[in-house]
Amino acid sequence: MKFTGTKNYVATDDLKVAVNAAVTLQRPLLIKGEPGTGKTVLAHEVSKALGAPLIEWHIKSTTKAQQGLYEYDAVSRLRDSQLGDERVKDIRNYIKKGKLWEAFTAPVRPVLLIDEIDKADIEFPNDLLQELDRMEFFVYETGETIKADQRPIVMITSNNEKELPDAFLRRCFFHYIKFPDADTMRDIVEVHFPGLKGRLVAEAMKVFYDIREVPGLKKKPSTSELLDWIKLLLNEDITPETLREKDPRKLIPPLHGALLKNEQDVHLFERLAFMARRKTQGE
Repeated sequence: MKFTGTKNYVATDDLKVAVNAAVTLQRPLLIKGEPGTGKTVLAHEVSKALGAPLIEWHIKSTTKAQQGLYEYDAVSRLRDSQLGDERVKDIRNYIKKGKLWEAFTAPVRPVLLIDEIDKADIEFPNDLLQELDRMEFFVYETGETIKADQRPIVMITSNNEKELPDAFLRRCFFHYIKFPDADTMRDIVEVHFPGLKGRLVAEAMKVFYDIREVPGLKKKPSTSELLDWIKLLLNEDITPETLREKDPRKLIPPLHGALLKNEQDVHLFERLAFMARRKTQGE
């Protein structure tokens, strides 16, 4: 089976090629791109398209690679032994399976999402090299080896917060999700707001791309933020004419809190509005 996109996810041709290449090579697919470009959602859509169960491992700054394999709760076992609990006789009662264990032993080939791997410690990817390469690991407490009968489809996302080790990168098929161009973005908007009035979409997208081009912007608005903004525009019945407003006093777009996510960028637009007013007054 090949991934050809879904009705809820607009996948570019090069993204489809990347997904299918990773599946064919049985290599993890490492996906990078700006936040909000649909990296995490892609794993959900690949899972749906291929009819494969999805196993998600969301990485935090405190996440350790061992947690993806298993965790042994020695404290609980000690406490139960003091209480005379019969469960202590079987150490397996105190082993918590991790996401890789779940994926390796799944009855149906799953999609394993390792989300935002760059949030973890720099050694985290290296600590998973052997397990992702061999698709097996050893459980010291029970003396058993957990081995995947069929390699899961592994999808790894990164927001480029830190560089990943070369040894890890060599084992992955890499794809960078470029920020959507205007035509692709219109297709994405159509998926989420079918039949939406063309003029409103055109004006909203013009404002959106103009904002992204402003020099000095700390955080450029993403695809998901554009969709949130359009939803608010519809809810508040904002007209295309309002978005087309050229009055310097109204340079900041309506409901800008959906697009500008920090005070530095809001102040930047306020300064631009002030400078535009002065220029108009000078003329």
